[in-house]
Amino acid sequence: MTGVRDYIIADRRVRIVGALCDAVMSKLTPFDVFQVEPTISEQLLIEIELGADVEFQPMAYRLLTKFALEDDLGGCSFFSNADGYALVIEGNATQMVFVCDSSMRSVKTNLASIAESALISYARFGLWFVINMAFVMDGCSAVHSSTIVCQDGAVMFLGESGTGKSTHTRLWCENIHGATLLNDDSPFVAQRDGEIYVYGSPWSGKTPCYKNQAYPLRAIVRLSQAPYNAMKKLHKLQAIGALLPSLPPAFVYDNVLEEALLDVLSKVLHQVSVYHLECLPDAAAAELSYKMIFGNENGC
Repeated sequence: MTGVRDYIIADRRVRIVGALCDAVMSKLTPFDVFQVEPTISEQLLIEIELGADVEFQPMAYRLLTKFALEDDLGGCSFFSNADGYALVIEGNATQMVFVCDSSMRSVKTNLASIAESALISYARFGLWFVINMAFVMDGCSAVHSSTIVCQDGAVMFLGESGTGKSTHTRLWCENIHGATLLNDDSPFVAQRDGEIYVYGSPWSGKTPCYKNQAYPLRAIVRLSQAPYNAMKKLHKLQAIGALLPSLPPAFVYDNVLEEALLDVLSKVLHQVSVYHLECLPDAAAAELSYKMIFGNENGC
């Protein structure tokens, strides 16, 4: 159907519609592997209209938080009121507004006035943000991490930008037999059939790794740079502090989203071990983390 595209991401159906749907989504090629045929028989979690006539009056909203996009692409403002939410992305005299109803399942955004140079970057981030809102309310969240698949399970490596997440997962791929990259920036986690799974997504940072795959989550590892390699398992309170900074940070400024996010966090920590790895960027660090998690030296 023209102007309608459905995607299954983390077992959840997302629908993109609107006059500019095909023009925009054809340029967001990481979504291609997640696309499915539109249907009215399957449950739809969120519908996003691209190119809608959106009226945004800042005075009608309460500002929740402001933050900058990476690579100096602009700034974001996140608002709420009794009717729902608004995300405003702006920079270089251009602005994109996403307006979401209180259910977080219906979103409209203006695109007609967006400069071509900003359109794809703004649309990519805006879609990540509003889809995350709906997903969190459905028990699923993105996690800022680089994620490896090994022994039919997944391991998520967390850390601030520049810590070495991508370097460490590359070292796994190079030194642990059978290890492969699932996603390098923003996979999703959710409970499925009583077990925590991690899912590939259309958002993978600067590494083009877009896989429509899901694996049981075996471990979470927070990285920090050090002049040595050492790894330890964290207690529950320490684990909360390790994982929480890697969940969508803007959501903690809204009570509804925060409660839903903490529910996801609780389910994950109830089932998945969390570690802290202080490390050098070397093969020995990858071998140490592999042995700590899987307890053998045979590779994946």
